[in-house]
Amino acid sequence: MPPPSTRAGLTLALLFAINGLNFFDRQILGAVTEPVRKEWGLTDTQLGALGTAFTLLYAIVGVPLGRLADRWNRRVLLSLGVFLWSALTALSGLAAGFWSLFVTRLGVGVGEAVCAPAAGSLIGDLYPAARRARALAIFMLGLPLGIALSFIISGTVAAAYGWRAAFFVAGIPGCVLALVALVWMWEPQRGAAETVAVGARRRPGSPYRLLLSIPTMWWVILSGALHNFNMYALASFLPSFLIRSHGLDLRQAGFVSGILLGVAGGAGLFVGGKAADHLHGTRPNGRLWLGALCMFGAIPFQLLALSRAPGHPFLFMSLMLPAGLLVYVYYSTVYPAIQDIVEPALRGTAMAVYFFAMYVLGASFGPIGTGRLSDFLARQAAGSHAITEPFRAVGLHRAMYVIPALQVLLGLVLYKASSTFARDRQKLEDWMKRQIQPAASHN
Repeated sequence: MPPPSTRAGLTLALLFAINGLNFFDRQILGAVTEPVRKEWGLTDTQLGALGTAFTLLYAIVGVPLGRLADRWNRRVLLSLGVFLWSALTALSGLAAGFWSLFVTRLGVGVGEAVCAPAAGSLIGDLYPAARRARALAIFMLGLPLGIALSFIISGTVAAAYGWRAAFFVAGIPGCVLALVALVWMWEPQRGAAETVAVGARRRPGSPYRLLLSIPTMWWVILSGALHNFNMYALASFLPSFLIRSHGLDLRQAGFVSGILLGVAGGAGLFVGGKAADHLHGTRPNGRLWLGALCMFGAIPFQLLALSRAPGHPFLFMSLMLPAGLLVYVYYSTVYPAIQDIVEPALRGTAMAVYFFAMYVLGASFGPIGTGRLSDFLARQAAGSHAITEPFRAVGLHRAMYVIPALQVLLGLVLYKASSTFARDRQKLEDWMKRQIQPAASHN
């Protein structure tokens, strides 16, 4: 059998691939929004509802699946989830209208709800706290890479063969990856990476009440809702914005969106992971403090990018690149913070609770809220005239300003989280140390 370091590296590589496919499949709809809208005559509100369909069921089933990840084999759970969402992604290409696509996207949400709780729990047992941010950053690199490839590949396939083909192409790799993960992924012992061997033990009481008794968890949950509103609003409507306001075609919009949300995001995760681990070694709340600083730093770039006149995609892109880099540091700072304040036996549940709020309060409102605001502002711009494509461009452009507005709140919330983190981490460390005292006294 290979040494633990080799098995941990292989497992992390598989988790990275699963996460990349996770975000590839969920982002296809954003890449092909415009041809779907035109074929079925949909409004931006309806387009937003298709994004919300995924996130609602994702959040609801994520909590029981998080508890299952704390009790059952995480390798098997992940493999089943990958196969389910991949098959349903392919079926989305057979949709006959709005409601059939809505239902298949609900099913994709069920499969993908497995990923974060099970993967987060595995990484917490594969790597110690001092290396956890970098390991989670590698895992989360699948997010921007998956989104980038989805925009680029799905946009190119849709432009050449129609939007349905983009869903068919995406389904095949997942079925293969599900089998590979089932055979090669390592299932480590729970708590194996902790300095104190607590195994599957946890503090007494309801797991949900315990998690919500941790002050930092409340701030982290609120930050997730704000961050996901922005990320899903941007991912759902960025290609449409580039097509309507800056005159790009479907393939070009997919390519630019992939660069903005993929290349910039990957750089942010990589740099953020290294910086977060370094700051964690110098100050207990260093990760969350860095997250707050980066969220504030992204705001001027977002405002300047949105203020560019229509028809200038290069200027928009050059300003949104640094904004994207800073925004993606969020994952490298918040995800390891959750692992640091929760015992190993509850980490799957903690991620599921966090994701429940993150998606119900954030991602589910991001696409539909932005879509409704876009429709309202388009009607307002049109006045007594018919809502033509130029008015739809104006409405969506103005609606996008909700993103930097919420970014201000996000920075404040992460700053508050940094103020409670050290105390919550110390409480957990004190509890873990007490678990070995009886055994030490007995010896």
